Amino acid sequence: MAALLEAAADPDYGATIVAVGSDREAAGLVRAQEAGVPTFIVPFSEYSDRSEWNRVLAARLAEFSPDLVVSAGFMRILGREVLQENTVINTHPALLPAFPGAHAVRDALDYGVKVTGATVHFVDEGVDTGPVIEQAVVRVEEGDDVATLHERIKTVERRMLVDVVGRLARHGWTLNDRQVKLGGAPSRDVTEENR
Repeated sequence: MAALLEAAADPDYGATIVAVGSDREAAGLVRAQEAGVPTFIVPFSEYSDRSEWNRVLAARLAEFSPDLVVSAGFMRILGREVLQENTVINTHPALLPAFPGAHAVRDALDYGVKVTGATVHFVDEGVDTGPVIEQAVVRVEEGDDVATLHERIKTVERRMLVDVVGRLARHGWTLNDRQVKLGGAPSRDVTEENR
């Protein structure tokens, strides 16, 4: 989020951050407020079930009419209530479809891969199953542990996310089956039933 705020300060970037939201207090909210960007929190624990939380989150997002919702460091699975009304992208610290889920870096190391990386993808109702927009490779180095490898992946991930958001904002995209192509009118057709 901080990298996107910095990039969006340049008028040539092509994207404006209209709000920053979270499910809990987070340092990113303070950073956004300091930059003059509206913030909101929809605490998961305050709702009786996941569906109610998703409905409230969808309503909060609608207040800002975003063209694109960026999920970065947001460790909640978004439901149909959010995804039907919003185009959402996410970053993931592995080369999807390999190593989906919350422990991708650990899983890659345990598997013994020589390279891993980062993926930016559209979000669907699965866990890290949406169409891939961009990927970058990160080599696993001798002596890497989860923390050292994850730090190198996050560096690549941040640069890639800033680049992808800017390109999507400036050029739009089309989605044909699972193939993402930059350029053309944006398509919101990323849910499983519409493929």
